[in-house]
Amino acid sequence: MTFTEQLLQELAEAGGRIVKSGSGPGLEKWPPRVAAARRSGRVPETKELYGGWCQGGYEIKLVDVPAWRLAVLEPIPVPARLARPHTVVRTMQNEQQQMGLTKPVQGHALRLIQALITAAEAEGHSSSAGQTGSAPPSHRRRRANPHFTITAQGQTVGFLVLQEQDRTEHIATDKELAEAKKNSWIRIPRFDYTPSERLRFVLSGGQPHRASEWADTPNRPLEDQLAEIAQEVTLRGEAAERRRLDEVEAARQKRIRWEAAMKEARVQYAEACRFRHFEAQEAAWRHATGLAEYVSAARTRVDAMPPGQTRTEAETWIDWAAARVEHLNPLNTPPRLPDIPEPRADDLRPFLGHWSPYGP
Repeated sequence: MTFTEQLLQELAEAGGRIVKSGSGPGLEKWPPRVAAARRSGRVPETKELYGGWCQGGYEIKLVDVPAWRLAVLEPIPVPARLARPHTVVRTMQNEQQQMGLTKPVQGHALRLIQALITAAEAEGHSSSAGQTGSAPPSHRRRRANPHFTITAQGQTVGFLVLQEQDRTEHIATDKELAEAKKNSWIRIPRFDYTPSERLRFVLSGGQPHRASEWADTPNRPLEDQLAEIAQEVTLRGEAAERRRLDEVEAARQKRIRWEAAMKEARVQYAEACRFRHFEAQEAAWRHATGLAEYVSAARTRVDAMPPGQTRTEAETWIDWAAARVEHLNPLNTPPRLPDIPEPRADDLRPFLGHWSPYGP
């Protein structure tokens, strides 16, 4: 049994994931072994072998290849000439500097864009023109504004069309040599760069799946890669839609939790109101009881007074005070639950924890 077969069997028995622990050379051998297993051709076509360092050591996983990578893509035909250019393509044609490309490749680029936009709109996507000015400096090429965009399910993907450069060894001229000898700060460039006929599409926006750049290669021109680029736009749109639905669901669940917290806060607020009423009644009873004891003691004192105007005035006062005490004592009326006032936002805040009373 080869090492790859042994590794695949071990992964199958472990459910597709194993972690190699240890230290030193015994652990460091696993990355090249996993790389060799990938190259062996024995990994099933519907599976992918991953390896990477984790907290417990070196993790190896065998996972299913995403369905979109197994899909058979229909080639996208590229028109031989632009008989009826799309609105976005026509906008680019009317620009003085068409995407900063040299004339020999402008037509090729526009035909590729025409084919890509036509295929995208057939899938229900929309497109619009962007910036089509001169080419940015080489160190900022991938950060320039997109030349056009395609929007799939709310996700806008920007497309920057770049012209590849051929690099050749620079042969210094006599003038350059003389200048460099005369001035120490002058540096003769090592290479010369000239525009080639190869193009590169750079995508921005959304979650990348296959890649973010596609370029002409000797064995695979961009014409043969348009189907992958179109699929990439669709995949980014689907990912954005899933993310949007997840956010909607998360917001819905958050609102449910907030509404439950608000409901519980109202219950606790009502209970707090009842308890405050209870405490107020107990305090009023104690106050009335104390006053009644005073009135009783005062009445005993007044009863001992001799008849006369002073006693009469004192009895009048005692009768008034006794009536007031009778009115203040909460036990002289049947006890009942208090009416709960409608709470304001700040009334509920103490019972909401980290939640806001104004919304989730």
